[in-house]
Amino acid sequence: MPISHQPTEGGDLPTLRLANLNAYKLTPATRTTSSWTARVNAIQEINPDILALQEVVIDESTTSRDAWEQQAAELIQELADQCGLTAQVGTTAGHPHGTAMAANWHRPWWTAILWNPDTVQLIENSYRPYGAPDFWHGCTTARFDVGAPEPVLMASYHGDPFRPDFRSNEALRLKGTFRQTGGVKPGFLVGDFNSLSAAKVRRFGVFRRYYDRNVYRRQRHDDLEFQVYPRSIGRWWRPNVPNREQTKLLLRRGYMVDVAAHLKAPWQPTVGHWEDGRGDPDPWGKRRIDLILATRSIAPALTGYHTHKSTAAEKAADHLPVYVDFDPSKITTEGGKR
Repeated sequence: MPISHQPTEGGDLPTLRLANLNAYKLTPATRTTSSWTARVNAIQEINPDILALQEVVIDESTTSRDAWEQQAAELIQELADQCGLTAQVGTTAGHPHGTAMAANWHRPWWTAILWNPDTVQLIENSYRPYGAPDFWHGCTTARFDVGAPEPVLMASYHGDPFRPDFRSNEALRLKGTFRQTGGVKPGFLVGDFNSLSAAKVRRFGVFRRYYDRNVYRRQRHDDLEFQVYPRSIGRWWRPNVPNREQTKLLLRRGYMVDVAAHLKAPWQPTVGHWEDGRGDPDPWGKRRIDLILATRSIAPALTGYHTHKSTAAEKAADHLPVYVDFDPSKITTEGGKR
């Protein structure tokens, strides 16, 4: 059953729900499979107003380069339709596919944004796709009227899986996307970050520990260098230190908040629930790498955060969906004005 949106305390307006799903290689061939049905069911269970999506994939070995975009657009639109959402941004000469999606143009892997047109409205001409050289995967952005004093910027992001320094570079590019003169735009940066967060939580009244503990400490395998500082691999003192520079840049000085840590939600992993031999090899175990970051003007509006675990969600992908509820009436502008 869909999760209902609750009215805000003391008010008449319902909260809005924003979710993320890395759909694990969602290809045209999955349309007739039980995993497609599981993805649709999981999204319907969450009932999001806005959904960030990653890993829409076209088979480059059997599909000509000229057909990549159209096939990806049709697949995203079909998923949206079955979930009661849309991804339509209108066709233009530059974007004849008319779909809120982005790839890096060298490989047919897309990110996308889907939304409920009955609850939020796409701002005309606000859709922007970003690809190479800025991002290893594409980053899809668009702005939405959610009933707040100004539109909210949404970004569906998929971090570089192999290079921590590239993830840091991507973070600076993302930070620039959200900046405005004198501050930061109201918005959400959502997706598969492919690394642990740098968010910290208070202990004994001060910031002392990371919300996401070091899961790599006792691991011994070749893939560690994709996630940790190389000089820390195998050290007896502070071994296998996670490289968290990507989110350090985004969270610095409160530019953004990691919603899970900010709301002190119980820690839950988003990956590691698929056993070995199912999906891609995962030597890192249970981690939280699917993040929802909100800019500081959104932070006062956050009301709840959850990792969605259900039979459908656990079957749908190797990443569990995450979602956040927020009250649009409590979104501020820079300088504290409403």
